[in-house]
Amino acid sequence: MQTPNDLNLLNDKVWPASAARDGTGEIQIGGVGVGELASKYGTPLYVIDEDEFRSRLNQLNRAFTKPAREHGMKVRMYYAAKALLTTDIARWVQQEGYSIDVASGGELSVALAAGFEGPKIGLHGNNKSLSEISKAVTHGVNAIVIDSELEIERIASIAESNSVVQGVRLRVNSGVHASTHEYLATAREDQKFGIPLDQVESLVEVIRSHSSLRFLGLHSHIGSQIFVVDGFIEAARRLLQTHAKLAEKGEVPELNLGGGFGIAYVDNDKPVNIKEIGQRIVNNVASLAEEMGIKPPDLCFEPGRVIAGPSGVTLYNVGTIKDVEVSSEKGTAVRRYVSVDGGMSDNLRSSLYGAEYSASLASRATDAEPVLSRVVGKHCESGDVVVNHTYLPSDLAINELIAVPATGAYCFSLASNYNYLGRPPMASVRAGESTLLVRGETEQDMLARDEGYRTGKPNES
Repeated sequence: MQTPNDLNLLNDKVWPASAARDGTGEIQIGGVGVGELASKYGTPLYVIDEDEFRSRLNQLNRAFTKPAREHGMKVRMYYAAKALLTTDIARWVQQEGYSIDVASGGELSVALAAGFEGPKIGLHGNNKSLSEISKAVTHGVNAIVIDSELEIERIASIAESNSVVQGVRLRVNSGVHASTHEYLATAREDQKFGIPLDQVESLVEVIRSHSSLRFLGLHSHIGSQIFVVDGFIEAARRLLQTHAKLAEKGEVPELNLGGGFGIAYVDNDKPVNIKEIGQRIVNNVASLAEEMGIKPPDLCFEPGRVIAGPSGVTLYNVGTIKDVEVSSEKGTAVRRYVSVDGGMSDNLRSSLYGAEYSASLASRATDAEPVLSRVVGKHCESGDVVVNHTYLPSDLAINELIAVPATGAYCFSLASNYNYLGRPPMASVRAGESTLLVRGETEQDMLARDEGYRTGKPNES
């Protein structure tokens, strides 16, 4: 890390485009001051910039559909609901013309509650229950992604009993190893997702043997937080070779290359430009199809993090501050520990993946010296770290607000009640106004699920 020259600067690679400091130095997001947000909703608080979210939906769509149109191909964009989902957010996705990709019956319920119709929904999951499959079939979901041989019979049977011809894709483990964290890589040979390439042709024959199923094409997802395009191109090459063989025996209208496009979490992250990603992937698919002498398939993509991540900022209140002397081969140094009123219960990614973030004093500007700091939570875990390495001002004081940008994806989604902390509220901001999307949980909310509390009966064991 380089010591920053100015702690007041907000890097536009990491922050929403609307983030700026006002005349007093307070950070404004979507035209709303962080002090007003914290006062109105409390902290920790997830803040989602609605314009940033919508803008990113549109940027992604243009990045893929424009080059596809030049090659006579169509593109269907699915928003990956697992990244960040509420009914309001699902409505934004719908209003911007996207389909939505869900991975459970619960996510499907949110999409339906937001007004999505079946033809604009895709269902994923490596262990879809019979009730989830049935719910998807009865609501006319466009595509169910088959993840194992066992699911073929399950989906076919349920579709037949409902007199439905269900569209399905086959999740393929392409063997392409995306440059990403081990736990985020989802196309390796030894992992729970997908079918090996050498089994695809035989399983597609089984799919096609069922009159209640319509085979739409292959599906691939090579990982998450990917900074290079080459993996997508190699996965497309391998899939298209199999796609061409399948097309000799029947219709294969589309190819789904998933998502996983990376974002900047800290200043030195350098993700590929979205426009470049779209052009290179689409152009290469078209070129490969031409080389193989096949019609280029229509393409599907499932972006999530790249839309939601940079749209979100989390606000925290500073609780305690202490300096810890750390020894190393080069001598001793002091690390400042800044404890906040949240932690791994509202952002598990740092503990789970070793994810890096940055943090800024949000409530005012400062000309104080930068101090190497670690932002930690209030949970009973030494690994309860929100921001592992960041610079904060030496005059940071308790009860001040700090903001952690790029927290729109997988923070709310992975939130928990560890140590019986209520999950935080979420508010959107736009044009100087804020709207509560999800209210924060109270202790009473959590106790309401406890049967011993609800019934008032002592535990007789």
